[in-house]
Amino acid sequence: MNLTNISTVRDILDRHGFNFSKGLGQNFLINPDVCPRIAEMGNARQGYGVLEIGTGIGVLTKELALRAEKVSAVEIDTRLMPVLDETLKEFDNIKIYNEDVMKADLHKIIAEDFSGLRAAVCANLPYYITSPVIMLLLESHLPIDSITVMVQKEAAQRLCAKVGSRESGAITVGVNYYGTVKQLFGVSRGSFMPAPNVDSAVIRIDVDKERRLAPDEEKFFFKMVKAGFSQRRKTLANSLSSMLGFAKNDVYTSLSELGISESVRIEALTMEQLTNLSKRLMNIAR
Repeated sequence: MNLTNISTVRDILDRHGFNFSKGLGQNFLINPDVCPRIAEMGNARQGYGVLEIGTGIGVLTKELALRAEKVSAVEIDTRLMPVLDETLKEFDNIKIYNEDVMKADLHKIIAEDFSGLRAAVCANLPYYITSPVIMLLLESHLPIDSITVMVQKEAAQRLCAKVGSRESGAITVGVNYYGTVKQLFGVSRGSFMPAPNVDSAVIRIDVDKERRLAPDEEKFFFKMVKAGFSQRRKTLANSLSSMLGFAKNDVYTSLSELGISESVRIEALTMEQLTNLSKRLMNIAR
């Protein structure tokens, strides 16, 4: 069954009375070259179990199952369950969870389904939930090697920006805190049905196994980063003073000890500078 053939897809969806949901950001891939590349570059291979988020009609799920030992997919749309029963019926290494990924017990899924295997995540993420899902996967400290996802092109540029550059944001810092991110390839809007109004790109995050900071330090670090980027046009001292209640002189002193200008904005700081500043400010806050 060719799940990238438009006529085939329409026939399947019509038979099951399925209509696309704008609320769920549903755009199904019809470019036959994309999903095999995602699977190949996303650690879908022997020795691995792959967690997929959002199945659509199973285009990527199928390519993952052809390569990985096991695939567990989390799909929120109940209407797709009978569709997937049809499109993926030839595979015995796929398990579908009809759940909201933001509420699912991903640790349990990986532990039970991928016992003895290494794990990776692959997904074609709806644009509206890209950042929350990526940060959920990272902040949960799942035992995964990589996260390979398709996102909006502009989101990919932000995610892959250099920490300390004008293009960076809180999500840039978050992703780079937990691993190493790079853009793999672009995907045109014409690769989808229905076609979105923007182009996409596939990125991969190789997840670090060791934590940069202790759990309590990590919590404060992200609190500081969120506060700084929420008022990124202000100096960092002004942002942290207004958002977290720090005395400006305490922020100035901490910046000075690190050889950083008092007038710096958070977007100009490197990861090392951010983590060092966070440790100093946390000691002051205690």
